Amino acid sequence: MKKILVTGGAGFIGSAVCRYLVKDKQYSVLNLDKLTYAGVPASLTEIEESPLYRFEKADVCDKQAVSALFADFQPDAVMHLAAESHVDRSIDGPAAFIETNVVGTYTMLECAREYWNSLPEEHKANFRFHHISTDEVYGSLGAEGLFEETTPYDPRSPYSASKASSDHLVKAWFHTYGLPVVVTNCSNNYGPYHFPEKLIPLVILNALDEKKLPVYGKGDNIRDWLYVEDHARALVCVVEKGTPGETYNVGGRNERTNLEVVETICSILDELKPRASGSYKDLITFVTDRPGHDRRYAIDATKLETELGWKAQENFETGIRRTVQWYLDNAWWWKPLRESRYSGERLGNSDNGVRVQKATS
Repeated sequence: MKKILVTGGAGFIGSAVCRYLVKDKQYSVLNLDKLTYAGVPASLTEIEESPLYRFEKADVCDKQAVSALFADFQPDAVMHLAAESHVDRSIDGPAAFIETNVVGTYTMLECAREYWNSLPEEHKANFRFHHISTDEVYGSLGAEGLFEETTPYDPRSPYSASKASSDHLVKAWFHTYGLPVVVTNCSNNYGPYHFPEKLIPLVILNALDEKKLPVYGKGDNIRDWLYVEDHARALVCVVEKGTPGETYNVGGRNERTNLEVVETICSILDELKPRASGSYKDLITFVTDRPGHDRRYAIDATKLETELGWKAQENFETGIRRTVQWYLDNAWWWKPLRESRYSGERLGNSDNGVRVQKATS
């Protein structure tokens, strides 16, 4: 593969993929992004001057624009990351999630199918449509067990339901039309260039601003954390080596409760940028839980590790320290976002996040 069409490449995971493809793989990349509130062109500063990188502002729901880009760029593969991705925002406004995640995926599939059908036979077999999804489509785990590729779908939020729908569409285009697709479902990502509405950057930046650090419910919901650059390598590995029609789960094998994550960030900040008095843990405040909040996610990445040879390079301890240090060193990136797009307000709860209990830890 030499040319990759990436959708949503100005987003958190998409920008990591674009940077890896251009800097490490030396592939030609066309980044198609609508530039919604979470699209940040500054995340691509490292590669924006590269002759291998090209950006086009377009909506994945715009079939005419997408088809024209396929015809012009002639990609060897598509990596479809464009999506509305914040659960809390899906609770407040699900329509955008249906439009982008479901209709947008359908549009991308149809444009890819038309392009793929026009290719010479020797090129058709090598083409790939890679759909990037989430472990949230599987629902909630109990205290034991892991999500596997065969785990039944059980989405619980408008976001996860929209991603489950798009997963099914992608598989249907494989079975019905023969389009060579691969699907990945990942655990929670974290790392540099993460939009400030998500837990880890929100906690880091609120702490630096001496604001309360909100923890949903009792803080005992568990997530499996995956460093974003490890994820980018996994995604490229799958688009290069994955078997058409197959799903691959991507996880970091780093389960932590939300409270453990927040307390870890506080401990690192206490070391790297101490407060004038006290610990950052003093800012932790428990808030009303998110509606339909899944209890636990955990990924079994054995298939990806054994069949394709991928392995995460960061564990949570190394990755979270790198992440905190990055935010300390790169206020140029996040300050404009905090000032103009998202300042840390509660989303996804009609009671506006009434504080119900002060942390004692």
